[in-house]
Amino acid sequence: MAAPAACTRFSDNYDLKEELGKGAFSVVRRCVQKSTGLEFAAKIINTKKLSARDFQKLEREARICRKLQHPNIVRLHDSIQEEHFHYLVFDLVTGGELFEDIVAREFYSEADASHCIQQILESVHHCHSNGVVHRDLKPENLLLASKAKGAAVKLADFGLAIEVPGEQQAWFGFAGTPGYLSPEVLKKEPYGKPVDIWACGVILYILLVGYPPFWDEDQHRLYAQIKIGAYDYPSPEWDTVTAEAKSLINEMLTVNPSKRITASEALKHPWICQRERVASMVHRQETVDCLKKFNARRKLKGAILTTMLATRNFSSRSIITKKGDGSQVKESTDSSTTLEDDDIKEDKVKGGVDRSSTVIAKEPEEIRIVCPNKTCSQLSTSSYGSARKQEIIKMTEQLIEAINTGDYEAYTKICDPHLTAFEPEALGNLVEGMDFHKFYFDNVLGKNCKALNTTILNPHVHLMGDEAACIAYVRLTQYMDKQGQASTHQSEETRVWHKRDNKWQNVHFHRSSVTPSFAMK
Repeated sequence: MAAPAACTRFSDNYDLKEELGKGAFSVVRRCVQKSTGLEFAAKIINTKKLSARDFQKLEREARICRKLQHPNIVRLHDSIQEEHFHYLVFDLVTGGELFEDIVAREFYSEADASHCIQQILESVHHCHSNGVVHRDLKPENLLLASKAKGAAVKLADFGLAIEVPGEQQAWFGFAGTPGYLSPEVLKKEPYGKPVDIWACGVILYILLVGYPPFWDEDQHRLYAQIKIGAYDYPSPEWDTVTAEAKSLINEMLTVNPSKRITASEALKHPWICQRERVASMVHRQETVDCLKKFNARRKLKGAILTTMLATRNFSSRSIITKKGDGSQVKESTDSSTTLEDDDIKEDKVKGGVDRSSTVIAKEPEEIRIVCPNKTCSQLSTSSYGSARKQEIIKMTEQLIEAINTGDYEAYTKICDPHLTAFEPEALGNLVEGMDFHKFYFDNVLGKNCKALNTTILNPHVHLMGDEAACIAYVRLTQYMDKQGQASTHQSEETRVWHKRDNKWQNVHFHRSSVTPSFAMK
């Protein structure tokens, strides 16, 4: 490993290439070592934006990474500090996330899950043997060395890792990711290496069924579940999982850390070391299907949080609320959000060293998002992203269908009673309430034409928080007029939607002047 020299400049040793990823305070770029021609990933941190405390964390991360050299850990090759930038040069890991790779496989079994968790445990065992606790084991930090079949799993992102000699237990601060936090951390008790094993248990559970053991939209209820270890193995998906796999999960998800299995012991568990004899080889299609939805939700949340952090609205790891007694309560923005208790200072939410992926390139993609819950059949639509946009488009289509069929009752269920509208028929005046609309249902719609067909073209949805959205689209209407002629007309429409009592309602509508009808040839 190259030893960082104070006089060395990054550009003396490396040529920077294309960008691989971006965080709020850092950018990851491919780089080529001039002396060898070898490729690496350089995480370039803008240190001008970091507080003294964040700078200490950065130095701690580099120090810890230098200690760890293992085939299942993303290796730090170089650390170069310049006046305004700090360069961390890592392995160039090109295989993407482990969880993304699994859903792309043609075959995935319990034995495959066993092999995955074995590699994760090997990395954790190496960390623990070197007096390091990772503290943020989760799918986002499990990468693959390359796209080749059977590529090694690599543990990444040691931004929250701490040095814990021997079996020391102490209060090292509240840190980690909510769904993967151990009971002892949530109880603010002394903790140590067992916190990583608990997270491994959560990961193994997900690897087997595609959803997490602990889940609740409400953070307090989620924490309550974790503190008492309230998880189960619901039918039917767990019926096909072997008793040995459940046994290992039980030993990892043991609430008492002193009784929890160690990494060394877990590697000797029959389900790991005798997988050919013990683990099932049956393909788990339902797990893959659930994991796709689980992955989609994680990706969207990550994108949202990166955006929030980049705009400096609040930290990607935590936000604070005030209790009545004036004390601060830290609440996570999401169960996939990384938290650290010293990220909040003086009642302000501030940014810290971001947890952007250090070594992995990703193309933006359109994603449909669902929340993981207890069973795959219970997966529900997320509040954000393309799923929310699709929901708005679907509601708009339902509303137009009610208009087309002259179904006033269905229309009133979708529209707010005080719906406001600017319509050409009102000569540009603003109308409020349903009476104006009822006139058309009673006298026009469904009576003057037959075979009505409406198409929404180029819909654009603008999300405004969780409870409001605006959609703009071109409405193309085809119909048969009284003379039996096929005709069409087009208008541009905008609708504002508001969610009340978990139900979307159209609260405002504006339509441009309708283009003249013309006969269809």
